[in-house]
Amino acid sequence: MNKKDFFFELPQELIAQDPLEERSASRLLLLDKASGERRHEVFRNIGQYLRRGDCLVINDTKVIPARLIGRKARAEETEVPGAQIELLLLKRRENDVWETLARPGKKAKPGTKIEFGGGLLTAEVTGIAEEGNRLVKFRYDGIFEELLDKLGQMPLPPYITHTLQDKNRYQTVYAKYEGSAAAPTAGLHFTDKLLGEIEAMGVTIARVTLHVGLGTFRPVKEDNILDHHMHSEFYRVSAGEAEKINRTKREGGRVICVGTTSCRTVESAADENGVVHAGEGDTDIFIYPGYRFRVLDGLITNFHLPESTLLMLVSALAGREQVLAAYREAVRERYRFFSFGDAMLII
Repeated sequence: MNKKDFFFELPQELIAQDPLEERSASRLLLLDKASGERRHEVFRNIGQYLRRGDCLVINDTKVIPARLIGRKARAEETEVPGAQIELLLLKRRENDVWETLARPGKKAKPGTKIEFGGGLLTAEVTGIAEEGNRLVKFRYDGIFEELLDKLGQMPLPPYITHTLQDKNRYQTVYAKYEGSAAAPTAGLHFTDKLLGEIEAMGVTIARVTLHVGLGTFRPVKEDNILDHHMHSEFYRVSAGEAEKINRTKREGGRVICVGTTSCRTVESAADENGVVHAGEGDTDIFIYPGYRFRVLDGLITNFHLPESTLLMLVSALAGREQVLAAYREAVRERYRFFSFGDAMLII
């Protein structure tokens, strides 16, 4: 299977640069995965396509201000500040060690020391992890999260060039557990009011956690997609939330995941019989056409980059040709694409 099989033409002006004033005002393209039939809606009306007994699975991860811009530390006070080095925090290890993406990597060799905020926060590169990522140990006085909130920036994807005025617009309204380097963007369309209306219908809401990492940013470079290696991400499913999902399946309801991150979480936590087990760990699951879904019945998702692993996951659910046809229609209808863009419901 070639990555070119997942290419589509996207005019640059359709890449959404700013979130809408009202979260649930986004457009919604409905795709019937069996027939390929498509309809156009507004996201706030999504409840009309859910049923009593369904389970909506949401990812309650919270984005941290994971982009740090510092300078190579000076050996002497009289020395001129060193080269600028940018770190993107990807995964927390132990004892204040993080796996990071460093730019430029050649300036961040093991032993390199970096200062942020004039020395409020310092870091030392202690090693090199997979894919050339840097292991970095931080040193500071006080509480790390408070310093990060003060010195860090929200790690918006590179295709967003506008400055985000309100940091909370790159968080879901149900974000709880800090650790992501990117937002689970399908969830950005929900408001507390809309979620309350959906629950009142008799739809169960199950909360899982997957901390979004490098996989979100990393393009598929290999022509044969089977040669692509997914970066692992941490996930957690509690016993209570696993039981909500399993009960839905037992009683004949549908499990509808909000976003590809929720999808990959439940599929990683499920056994061959489709039973979701409580637990936590790292997952590098790669879902592409031919994959047999164990748990998921439907998916709420944004419109993804051409040739991306996320587009491949969506194609595994609804068929590559049907998905690409829906994308071409979305382009014709001037839908907004990517993180701050419009949404699809595949069911």
